[in-house]
Amino acid sequence: MNAPKMSEMLFSLKCFMASMLALYVSLAAGLPRPFWAMMTAYIVASPFSGAVRSKALFRVCGTLIGSTATIFMVPRMANAPELLSLALACWVGLCLYISLLDRTPRSYVFMLAGYTAGLIGFPAVSDPASIFDSGLARVEEITIGILSATVVHSLLFPQGVGPALLGRLDRAIADAQRWMADVLKPRADKTQALHTRLALAGEISELRVMSTHLPFDTSQLRWTAGMVHGLHDRLAIMVPLLLAVEDRLNALRETDPDSLAPWTALLDDIAAWVQAGRDADPARATQLRAALAQLTPELPANAGWSAILRLNLAQRLDALIEACEDGLELRSNVSTVMQGGVAGYTPHLTPAVLHRDHGMALRSALAAAVTILLCCAFWIFTAWPSGAAAPMMAGVACCFFATQDNPVPLIRMFVKWTVISMPVAAFYIMFVLPAVHSYEMLVLVIAPVFLIGGVFMPRPATAGSSLAFLIGVAGTLSLQDTGTLDIPGFLNSMVAQLFGFIAAAAVTSLIRTVGGDWMARRMLRAARREVAQMAQAAQAAPPAALVASAPLLTISARMVDRIGLLMPRLAIAHPTPEARAVAVDGLRELRVGLHVAQLCGLQQTLEQAGVALRPLLQNIGAHFGSGGHEHGQAPAALLEKLDTTLRAVCAAAASGAGEARHQAAAALASMRRDLFPRAAAYQPEIAS
Repeated sequence: MNAPKMSEMLFSLKCFMASMLALYVSLAAGLPRPFWAMMTAYIVASPFSGAVRSKALFRVCGTLIGSTATIFMVPRMANAPELLSLALACWVGLCLYISLLDRTPRSYVFMLAGYTAGLIGFPAVSDPASIFDSGLARVEEITIGILSATVVHSLLFPQGVGPALLGRLDRAIADAQRWMADVLKPRADKTQALHTRLALAGEISELRVMSTHLPFDTSQLRWTAGMVHGLHDRLAIMVPLLLAVEDRLNALRETDPDSLAPWTALLDDIAAWVQAGRDADPARATQLRAALAQLTPELPANAGWSAILRLNLAQRLDALIEACEDGLELRSNVSTVMQGGVAGYTPHLTPAVLHRDHGMALRSALAAAVTILLCCAFWIFTAWPSGAAAPMMAGVACCFFATQDNPVPLIRMFVKWTVISMPVAAFYIMFVLPAVHSYEMLVLVIAPVFLIGGVFMPRPATAGSSLAFLIGVAGTLSLQDTGTLDIPGFLNSMVAQLFGFIAAAAVTSLIRTVGGDWMARRMLRAARREVAQMAQAAQAAPPAALVASAPLLTISARMVDRIGLLMPRLAIAHPTPEARAVAVDGLRELRVGLHVAQLCGLQQTLEQAGVALRPLLQNIGAHFGSGGHEHGQAPAALLEKLDTTLRAVCAAAASGAGEARHQAAAALASMRRDLFPRAAAYQPEIAS
């Protein structure tokens, strides 16, 4: 075990000071459960002050909503415990479902609204007349804990999330630039390199979510949230463009290597410009794009596969240079604001564009509701005096770990460290606290445990276990609030909590637990359904309306997010480099949505030029909507329809549709390469 760092010790000290401030205020205010305020100060703690402040706001809102719902439900159903149990279980499940659809820290609002109702409602079943006082006290205690953590972490050596986020964003930009340079100057070993590069997709989505804390930060970067999101958008655009450019270069090297000879100098110039990083001259981008336009081939009616590939390559390189240029400008603007400049508005996407899985959210909600109902049934039928703790803890466990593919190991970890905390808590509650008669003495006697345990919270490997241990100790110390210091009462309460955790693990393993490979296939099916819906909608809705509802940037961001979610799962399900290469090759289908969206935007212009896209879109919709195909097994009929449409685009009159013809040909070529990477080269005319 590594020795604690100064930053970790400082974080532990701030957490302890915040918890002691919360405890002091709660005791001075005469609140019934002051240790709840202390526990809350640890739950909302984060190394970054901006994250503490944002989570504080979200948690206060969630606590208010949950308390209000409890105060509304409990008095009306106090005489029907079965109905009340069902109502609380459904409320927790509904809130959990909504929270899982929002993958930003704002999900805390709904998650807390769910399990706060359980924390307040189940203990109040035996005394429903006091539900308003209990709910109000819980809100006050939790709010005091949140405000104490916010004040301490914001004023005492605050660590802004901005510099850390900006550092990670700079590394992501540098990774994208290195990837671009490697694509233009390829290396020998590409299998592991591609897997490593695609991990950038996960970093982009994680940064997009992390930047939700920016408006609450203590650094100057809080004024640049729009610019930072704009940088995320440019990075999201670059990932599919880089994959496309690399594929087209490889295809040209295989089919017509001589055609790339005039491109060599330009590719070297682009690579040199990219390798300059933040020192790159933005004006140089205009010169590179002008040189690229000179190399872009024309599109005659009998255009061959090599010419179409070079046209596709030119368009993708042009878009890639533009994305790099915009990214450099935005990064420069961020630096200007950091030095005291004025931040302008930057149009950008929000995290709402990220992948959402309604099915898994529903399964998680169902698992939580079933677990709570089973615990309530056991509690009611056995008349267990401390049984309220079982559904209460079951709801907390189901909510805490619902984002995992397999929450059971984390629930087991939480149970393990809760059990480990029991002897420590028992020692305090039986032998130490009865001898404590002042606040100052209380601080001194509990300081060693919480200061040492808090050191491990900033470490990713030990954050969960240390938090479980500290919550276990603080939660047990709350028995001091009620004067329940007898051994039977202590053991009864602990057994009820463990019963709730074990029930959550058992039910979750049956209803909610899934494998990484299963989740990967599920996400790919979701992507296919989205492509099918776009293709089918293009046959009914006006093209302009369709493009407005699904712009390329939105589809690109969602595609990159899905790649980021898939890569760690594919790495686990396919441990060897060869197996990963096959799995990564299956991700080609994720890019088809971009091409369908591009074709939908050109549909009206091409139809006026005599090109019918509807038959192709109909075939694409049928293929992706069938759900029965596997990667790389698109039907030959679709390849034939692609080639037929490509010939029609090339043969279309150029007047009034010149640029549309070029873009459509590039999109069709991209779709052909993504769906049929090993197919024979396109032939401009059907062989007789």
